[in-house]
Amino acid sequence: MARIITIANQKGGVGKTTTTINLSTCLCDLNKKVLLIDIDPQGNTTSGLGYSKNKIAVSIYDLFSDQEKINQAILNTSIPGLSLIPANISLTGAEIELVNLEQREFRVKSILDSLKENYDYIFIDCPPSLGLLTINGLTAANSIIIPVQCAYYAMEGLGQLLNTIKLVKDRLNRSLKIEGILLTMYDARTNLSYQVAKEIKTHFREKVYETIIPTNVKLAEAPGFGKPITLHDNQSTGAKCYQKLAEEVIRRNKNGRN
Repeated sequence: MARIITIANQKGGVGKTTTTINLSTCLCDLNKKVLLIDIDPQGNTTSGLGYSKNKIAVSIYDLFSDQEKINQAILNTSIPGLSLIPANISLTGAEIELVNLEQREFRVKSILDSLKENYDYIFIDCPPSLGLLTINGLTAANSIIIPVQCAYYAMEGLGQLLNTIKLVKDRLNRSLKIEGILLTMYDARTNLSYQVAKEIKTHFREKVYETIIPTNVKLAEAPGFGKPITLHDNQSTGAKCYQKLAEEVIRRNKNGRN
C-alpha cells in the first residue's frame, strides 16, 4: 500500500516541484515504485519530467469528472519505476468548478483509492496556494512534506499552512501528519541561511529533515532539460543531497517516526 505524501507550501519558489521530481526519482533509484500526481495548473512537474504540457491528451483535470480514464492518464517516464499523472493549463478553472461539486475536497482521494496498491509512494505536487486543489492534496495524503527556503520571510505563511493542515486533519483527514520540514536553497556562504535553519530547527525539532538542500546551479538547470537532477548531473551536490533525502525518508518510515 502506497504512502501518499503531499508536497505543499503556499509560498512560491521554495523548491516544491524540484523536491517532488528529485525525491521521487531518487526513491526509484532505491527500487521503490513511485507515482507523481501534478495538481498545479502551471504543470511544472509535468514539464520537468520532459513532457510538453500542450500535448497532454488526458490530465488530472479530466479525472475529476471521468475516473474511467485513469489508465490513459498515467504516463511512464524515462526513470524506471516512476509514473506521472500530468497537469496543464486546463486545470486553471478547476478550483471554481470544484466549488459546486459534491465531495469536492475528496476528488483526488477518490482517484488515488484505486491506485495506491500499485505503488510504494505517491507524491502530490500542489500549487502555491491554499485553495481547493491543495485541500484536495491534503485530504488525499497520509502526510505532508513542507519545503522551506532558507531566506528572509521563511516563516511567513508557515503558520497559515500549519493552521490549514490542522483544519484538514480535524474535519477531512484525521490521519494527516507532517512527514517532515525540508530546508531548501541553503547558502553556506551566508549567515542568513544558518540563522534561518537554526530558527526552524528550534521551532520544529525532529520534524526537520537532517538533509538540507543547498542552492545549486545544476538543480536550477535540470528542469530546462526536462530531467531530474540525477539524469542531468548525477555527481552534483544537488543530486547527492536528494539521494541522501530519499534514504532519510525511507529510514524515517521504517522507524515509525511519522
